[in-house]
Amino acid sequence: MNYISGGVDVGWVSVFCVTQQQIMLGYGKKRLTQPTLFFLLFFILFSTTIHATTNETYPFSSQTDASRFQTLTKEIRCVVCQNQSIADSNAPLANDLREKMYKMVLANETNDAIKTYLVKRYGEFILLKPRFNAYTFILWLFPVLGLALTLFVFSSLSNLLEKK
Repeated sequence: MNYISGGVDVGWVSVFCVTQQQIMLGYGKKRLTQPTLFFLLFFILFSTTIHATTNETYPFSSQTDASRFQTLTKEIRCVVCQNQSIADSNAPLANDLREKMYKMVLANETNDAIKTYLVKRYGEFILLKPRFNAYTFILWLFPVLGLALTLFVFSSLSNLLEKK
């Protein structure tokens, strides 16, 4: 006998069952009032959360290196996250990439050398703003071609309407 009404059934025990005025836990053996259940759910949810904050600092000898590092981390995509830079990501791979970039900036490598290293390792996808080359030619020209096509269609339609 399983009481399911707006609840979730996980097999032998339904997690919660909503009746008219009460919320029953299990098969109705114990009756809990709605405020009590909400308090328990609130306590369980928020007592087990862990905030994954990182307090990583990257000391630089000059302000130009620090600004270069910040700019580079905002231009590199986290390959784990959904369209997020490694500056904004807390993924372990993003931490590794930031550490590698930090070492490369300290070694006085140029921005292009750092980007080239990352592109060789992860592909063009790692750049949030892809370079203009034979592979990205259509990507960069599509907005211009789309605008030209739209203008052509509108001008053709306006000419047709003027003739009528």
